[in-house]
Amino acid sequence: MSKVLELDQIKAAGTARTKEDAIAEAAEILVAAGAVTPEYLGFMKAREELTSTFMGNFLAIPHGTNEGKDTILSSALSFVRYADPIDWDGNEVRFVVGIAGKDGGHMDTLAAVATIFSDNDEVQKLVDASSEDELLALLSELNNA
Repeated sequence: MSKVLELDQIKAAGTARTKEDAIAEAAEILVAAGAVTPEYLGFMKAREELTSTFMGNFLAIPHGTNEGKDTILSSALSFVRYADPIDWDGNEVRFVVGIAGKDGGHMDTLAAVATIFSDNDEVQKLVDASSEDELLALLSELNNA
């Protein structure tokens, strides 16, 4: 079974300053990983228009709509951390986890992300991590979901 999160899918210092740019940054990583086609970004934007993907505790999880499932080539995550919070519909977001789930395979991964981010100590470790390597180590259980 392949891993949904590899080192090159983690960005410790995201450059986006807006929600829209953060969604695009997450999508670019998924495209570069070969998990989605470039068209997936449009489905991620459409999902965000339907309902905010802000999850609380500085986390947003943008993902595509069901109509975009044909643009998903394999299940994968992208993980981007921001030094300065992004305004996500009035909420502060420091972490954007882009998700592409092939054949419904993302539900266990979503649950694992939610578990990590429900623990304030774990979130603080992610804030304090000094590198992509350290972030991957903290997020390694996502590859077991």
